[in-house]
Amino acid sequence: MVRRLPFRTAAAATAAVLVAALGACTAAPEPPEEPSSIARLAEALEEFGNVMLDDGAPAVLIQAKVRGEEWARASGVRSLDDREPVETDDQVHIAGVTESFVAVSVLKLAAEGKLGLVDPVSKHLPDFEGIMHPPGPVTVRQLLQHRSGMPDYVVPLLQQGSLRDVLSTGRSHRERLALAATQRWERRLAQGFEYSNSNYIVLGMIVERLRGRPIGEVLRSDIIEPLGLQGTSMTEPGPAPPSLVHGYVTSFGERLDVSYPAFHAGDPAGGLVSTVGDLNIFFAALLQGRLIPRALVTEMQDPPYAQYGLGIRRWNDTCTNNFYYGHAGQNAGYGTISMSSADGARQASFALAYPPQPFSATGNGIVDDLTDVVEEALNASC
Repeated sequence: MVRRLPFRTAAAATAAVLVAALGACTAAPEPPEEPSSIARLAEALEEFGNVMLDDGAPAVLIQAKVRGEEWARASGVRSLDDREPVETDDQVHIAGVTESFVAVSVLKLAAEGKLGLVDPVSKHLPDFEGIMHPPGPVTVRQLLQHRSGMPDYVVPLLQQGSLRDVLSTGRSHRERLALAATQRWERRLAQGFEYSNSNYIVLGMIVERLRGRPIGEVLRSDIIEPLGLQGTSMTEPGPAPPSLVHGYVTSFGERLDVSYPAFHAGDPAGGLVSTVGDLNIFFAALLQGRLIPRALVTEMQDPPYAQYGLGIRRWNDTCTNNFYYGHAGQNAGYGTISMSSADGARQASFALAYPPQPFSATGNGIVDDLTDVVEEALNASC
């Protein structure tokens, strides 16, 4: 009986005979394939995500795009109570990234001739000066660029009670501004920018007055519905959406779930929830001129004094000697960054629920590290 070699064994034997017949000449091994652009980008983002998970982050969500290729990752759990696995299209609080959306709605009003960027705020909000008592005229452009010098309402707000009480209490735009008005408003040099949530509270009030609708409804009609953003909405009073990733902080040793506090409801400075996929869609559409006229996009991209333009930030794109554009944000329990090349062809959005730890109004440095990681990762995707 003849025993047949398995296919692979027979093939190996045949190859050995051929090598012997050819004088044992073998081809030089091929050099290993270089990882693709998207693979290099994914590797850098995954590494930071793993560090965050090891440090106790409940969830990490990432989506990256490079010239038509897409990569996404979701790791962790939606809630530390039920431990349900997180998914890539789950929602997170995007905090300050909300400002880029609000800026688009302001610039749409400018495109329609309903306001001018050099208009004084008091033209559209007659009681603004009576509430805030600015040391000089303040323009719409200065609000968009965080160059008004207006005091931030967040610090005095946190002095109103325990963190639990502050987060569980909703406040109107005017109530937030009244808190900001308790701080001294210094006249500042007209260069650089000084980040203050109060600027975008005022912009939200202007949009609401000119459109006659709440800011969440305006963002829906201006951006969310036209782009088909399924996971983006303004925080509202009531229960959290089922797909929202829960965020946590600690206060006096107690772990607090801060996933859908009344504090964020209707907040133009940081009230949106979204997904990493929706953020990439939004910034690509914005930068490609599909939301506002191209001339206004150029104005957004060109900060005259610093890295903050009209509602967007910029970072160095070493692949093209141009810039990346987008926004970062953090609030209690969450950190998010979305960054895109100028043509929207290379993008990365990264969101995480922070490792539970005491909340700090000045930030804990994680979002700065995250921003650096995303910038470096995109620069590796040339």
